[in-house]
Amino acid sequence: MPRSLTNPTSPPPPVRRRFGDLAAVSPFSLGTMRALSGPAQMEAVLRAAAAAGINHIETAAAYGPAETFLGQGLAVLEREAIAPEGGWLITSKIMPGPELPEAKQQLCAMLKRLGVPQLAGLAVHGINRSDHLSWATRGPGAELLAWALGEGLVAQVGFSSHGSTELIEAALASGQFRFCSLHLHLFDQARLPVARAALADGIGVMAISPADKGGRLYDPPPELLADCAPHHPLELAYRFLLDQGVSTLTLGAEQPSDLAWANALAGPSASAGGSWLAPEHRAALANLEAAARERLAAGRCGQCRACLPCPNEVPIPALLRLRNLAVGHGMEVFAAERYNLINRAGHWWETVNASACASCGACLPRCPLGLDIPGLLADTHQRLAAAPGRRLWD
Repeated sequence: MPRSLTNPTSPPPPVRRRFGDLAAVSPFSLGTMRALSGPAQMEAVLRAAAAAGINHIETAAAYGPAETFLGQGLAVLEREAIAPEGGWLITSKIMPGPELPEAKQQLCAMLKRLGVPQLAGLAVHGINRSDHLSWATRGPGAELLAWALGEGLVAQVGFSSHGSTELIEAALASGQFRFCSLHLHLFDQARLPVARAALADGIGVMAISPADKGGRLYDPPPELLADCAPHHPLELAYRFLLDQGVSTLTLGAEQPSDLAWANALAGPSASAGGSWLAPEHRAALANLEAAARERLAAGRCGQCRACLPCPNEVPIPALLRLRNLAVGHGMEVFAAERYNLINRAGHWWETVNASACASCGACLPRCPLGLDIPGLLADTHQRLAAAPGRRLWD
């Protein structure tokens, strides 16, 4: 008999989605780069994740003690028989660069820290440059991934990337990866076409940091809250990405309450036509867009990228996107945080800021909106330049 008839008080089965070769992954994945105060903190977050129906965990050797704390927390929960149906699925990451013997040692150490015989996924952590891609597809990294699969140490291999769209497309076209972890955000949709193409090819797509790098949406400014009302910006961002078909989203939890949205968000409903976005959510997204257009007026960058290449290698669309957020949505704190990481985060972020614009005018005839790009870049620098910041897991 159907579950609803045999036990009307039973909760519905958790929503599961395909993630590459993994057939049943929760829409939200637990990200482990924040619960780093100690094993007890990680254990508390793990308990909350299990209660929220999460079965996929994303970690990395580069996240300081995350793997060690995670392994300790999982061992405690195992003794108490606390685990999602089918067990925990863990994806971890290895940085590109080491020769094969060292890479093998790193993977074995990773498994030991986690206390598991196999990873559900192993990703190359940050294919951000062409040499990273070469390492992963033709060099020692390719040998490592083949060895790990052959030995049964990992179930599938993938990559994360903060690199260019072209580089991500090349990685996906290599045919060597079954999943990818990308920056896909409500407020930065440039890579969504690449994600959709990957999903159509059966490649899993994980949206990384949709709350933090997606705009510090856990701490939205008043303008953003008003524009999204009656919904929280985080809810709209999560629903938007899940409605795009993204396999899973990371929730980087520092404490159990950070997983509240995994509990609160219902899956696609029949009344919404099987969509994560009901009519009221779509109306709020339309209002959000309209409010930004009104505030930005003629200074809104349409993110078409026709202005590139810049003779001085200024990443014009990326910088004007930050201005769009600051002016259009009141997200100046986030925009300034990202702007001031330029040339301070290595290959993980841009290296040239707006001060490099020489007002040569090469971009002007290419802009379909007729924007005063040098003037907007100068305004961006004036608004956002400040003291340097630092990446969370440096």
